[in-house]
Amino acid sequence: MDDEHVERKANVVSVAISLDIGGTKIAAGIVDSAGKVLARRTIPTLATRGGRPVLDDTLALAQSLSDEAIRNGWQLAGIGISICELVDPLDNITSEYTIQWRSLPIRPLFETIAPIVIEADVRAHALAEARFGAGRGLNDFVFVTIGTGISSCLVQKGKPHVGANGNALVLSTMPVTVFDEQGRKIEFALESFSAGAGLVERYRLHKLDVTRVEEIVADADAGNEVAAAVLRTGGEALGSAIAWLVNVLDPEAIIVGGGLGLAGGLYWQSALPAIRSHIFADNSRDLPILQATCGADAGLIGAAVKVFQEIERLVIT
Repeated sequence: MDDEHVERKANVVSVAISLDIGGTKIAAGIVDSAGKVLARRTIPTLATRGGRPVLDDTLALAQSLSDEAIRNGWQLAGIGISICELVDPLDNITSEYTIQWRSLPIRPLFETIAPIVIEADVRAHALAEARFGAGRGLNDFVFVTIGTGISSCLVQKGKPHVGANGNALVLSTMPVTVFDEQGRKIEFALESFSAGAGLVERYRLHKLDVTRVEEIVADADAGNEVAAAVLRTGGEALGSAIAWLVNVLDPEAIIVGGGLGLAGGLYWQSALPAIRSHIFADNSRDLPILQATCGADAGLIGAAVKVFQEIERLVIT
């Protein structure tokens, strides 16, 4: 083999196609082994159409990105799928809360393009933070994402804890007993009280035309006491749930992501003291609470990380 051929082979860029499938949009991209997103696509999910139309759209995205990788001379390592559903340790999708793919032949269809790995979205986001974000250098942290919903993930030595059935992420269903903005004692699951969709539904009892958390924030900033109470109590309930994670798992740090988790303001200002005050052990109470740094690309990056980790695993074995 001549020197020029060896040099060309050494310079080949290894990439993964990443697909981050959420309830609102499907983000897709080409990501290299250093976590750099080299190409992006975004389309609406339109999940109410059913699973097959969403799958067809996603397959078309994957094929388009595969064609782009070939045109650029990149070596395609595989396809990583991050999805807003439960995924078991064998990469099987085990729920259909939003994306109805559980009974569809996902693997054989995608494998006509490239080998695939599948991961629950919160674990993909946590992988991105562990490899390239706020979790670098941490041996043991809990990742919590707060947006339309709420999920969590324990990460140890760079690897998200999956659990026996893949379900070690469902912070959203934690029962919460609180007093609401009118002083009534109510009991809810955490997500329906503190996540973005839950905040909107709570405030719609007072203002029917509200559709986004940003509107609640604007009303609170304008002096609306009910809007402020919705945000404050939602943040306090979230804080107590995160403190419970700390008490049970004893991590080095908490990393917070998701649109609502990174938004700051009254919601997060209420969550922070609630976290600290509900942590039991003195030497855990001051643990770092960090913002995620991979941003909107976290799902894409994390799905790619899983592709490259699978290649590393196969090489070792």
